Formats: sequence, structure tokens, C-alpha cells
Amino acid sequence: MRDILGNPFRPVPFSPEWRTSTAVGLASQMYESRDFSAMPILADALQDAGCDRADVLDHCRGPGPHVRGCWVVDLVLGKG
Repeated sequence: MRDILGNPFRPVPFSPEWRTSTAVGLASQMYESRDFSAMPILADALQDAGCDRADVLDHCRGPGPHVRGCWVVDLVLGKG
């Protein structure tokens, strides 16, 4: 459930500047293919874009499991 909802008691502010073409491309590919093995690479792309939110980066680098509806992927895609 945490993969989909995150922490409902701590909403994560997501900066539009973090939605780079690389981050959006990775998130789109994972969303469509349902293969979330690139989550650590998404963390790197978000960090390169200026994301310093430990909750976002740690979630991407965590063991998962990650599924379609992942709150970080949805935020990157503007679905959250």
C-alpha cells in the first residue's frame, strides 16, 4: 500500500522543475511496461533535476515492490 499511497500523513511537495524529459521518459516507460526496475535510475534523474527530498529518493532506491500507481511515478507523470 505504501508504494501506491505513500505516507498519507506526510504529503510530498513535488516541484515541477523535477519533471525533466529524462524523469518523465523513465516514469512513462515504467508505467506502460509495468517494469519498475529503473526506479533507482529515476532517483538519479530526479536528483540531477534538483530533487533533494529524501522520502522521494529513498522510495525510488528502496527494494519495493513497485507497481503501477506508485506515488512517485504518478507525481512525475503529473497524475498525483
